[in-house]
Amino acid sequence: MIRPSDWMSLAFDGWRLGAEASAVIAMRLAKLAAGDAAAMVEAQRMIAEKVEAAVALQSGALAGRLGTTPARRAKATIGHYRRAVAKNRKRLRRGR
Repeated sequence: MIRPSDWMSLAFDGWRLGAEASAVIAMRLAKLAAGDAAAMVEAQRMIAEKVEAAVALQSGALAGRLGTTPARRAKATIGHYRRAVAKNRKRLRRGR
């Protein structure tokens, strides 16, 4: 059974992931709008990173590294994507 406090924590973590991802989307759209060679590199990088993140999460799930309860698995999933989003935000802020 999932405690109400777990749901609140998950809801907040999910909201935070959405807010952080929205910032990264805005930065990426600005870069893609330029339509230059850097935009093409960013588009290719974006697709590769999304596939890599999904494969890594699936392999973690299959190996049992996400936890044993639904709340732990959800928290680990959100954490996995938050780390990827944070890495992108940092890179895009530097202008690379």
